[in-house]
Amino acid sequence: LPSPALFQVAALERQIFDFLGYQWAPILANFLHIMAVILGIFGTIQYRSRYLMMYAVWLVLWVGWNAFIICFYLEVGRLSQDRDFIMTFNTSLHRSWWMENGPGCLVTPVLNSKLAPEDHHVITVSGCLLDYQYIEVLSSATQIFLALFGFVYACYVSKVFLEEEDSFDFIGGFDSYGYQAPQKTSHLQLQPLYT
Repeated sequence: LPSPALFQVAALERQIFDFLGYQWAPILANFLHIMAVILGIFGTIQYRSRYLMMYAVWLVLWVGWNAFIICFYLEVGRLSQDRDFIMTFNTSLHRSWWMENGPGCLVTPVLNSKLAPEDHHVITVSGCLLDYQYIEVLSSATQIFLALFGFVYACYVSKVFLEEEDSFDFIGGFDSYGYQAPQKTSHLQLQPLYT
């Protein structure tokens, strides 16, 4: 299984690039994911099955969120990157950081463009080895892959913890030899009193 550090590094990588692109919805989701991973690690270290179960439930939501991101960038159904600014909560025209900074991309500003709103500029991006949509899709697919491993891990470890709690010997005498109460060593045995 991948180590917990890999889950944290993948989540932090995602958070950094979403911050660079001013993608507010993914920033919020990534923050919640980082907190859930920390709770999952804490639950593992402290033998707390409830934290692991919460982590497993979160991972189901995380897979759904990443599936939505894949659909958004591939423009599945009615989703459109040109029309929908879901990732920025409709507060700005910012796009993915990878749009201008992808591998091999050459950014050229278009001067005196009438298409640009105030305080913005129009650019053309060319020569990219991999378009930004596919980088975002690969990032989300990696998150889904890690989440599936994390889900299986959380369910398995939670089950092991619950089984250990059920079989734990609280008194120290319930072993395979059977429990025997200590015998009185006194010579005086108490007898019932009849009146």
